[in-house]
Amino acid sequence: MFSIVIPLYNEENNIISLLDEIYLELKNIKYEIVLVNDCSTDNTLELISNYTKHNKIKIINNKFNKGQSYSLNKGIVNSFYDTIITLDGDGQNNPKDIPNLLRIYEKQKERCLVGGIRLNRKDSLIKIISSKIANSIRSAILQDNCSDTGCSLKIFSKNDFIKLPYFDGIHRFLPALFKNLGCVLLFVNVDHRKRKFGYSKYGTLDRLIKGVKDLFYVLKIIKTIKNYK
Repeated sequence: MFSIVIPLYNEENNIISLLDEIYLELKNIKYEIVLVNDCSTDNTLELISNYTKHNKIKIINNKFNKGQSYSLNKGIVNSFYDTIITLDGDGQNNPKDIPNLLRIYEKQKERCLVGGIRLNRKDSLIKIISSKIANSIRSAILQDNCSDTGCSLKIFSKNDFIKLPYFDGIHRFLPALFKNLGCVLLFVNVDHRKRKFGYSKYGTLDRLIKGVKDLFYVLKIIKTIKNYK
């Protein structure tokens, strides 16, 4: 039993096919889907409100556009189950990978985070290069051994997540933060697909600059966690 949390912003052309895929891949399994509509200006909210194939879909509608971290946090806090699976709403993550990651997660006797690593990314060259640079810097400083923290496909415990102080950008640092909570980190190669419709909502340069600022804040959080222990 688990909750799939998906933040959405203007994904009217992607979300229904993604929900259909999840339905096909996870038959006969008990779970819920938490869709967080981040104040979309297209027909995303109307489409998910009328979707009937899944028995249990929870819709959270942000009154203002608050960003990916806020939406993920809100979805996780309002989820019913402790096991959380996070997924992008643009269709680039493949739901076929969920059962494999779930098996790995459920086999672990220790608290853990299982994260996807996009083996063959289907993004623009500049996005891939900037991401590799950011990942290298972050991993070297935080020692989380994660080469692709930007992959949204992750599984972890809600009870561990809510121990972390929220900040805008937290979703990019979950491996390092979970490691310092005492969780085991496991990374698995996953599929990555081209975005069929729409475009990325986050600027590459802006994300890189903010990521550097967030890095120093994460170091403070880790120091606090260690002192608390």
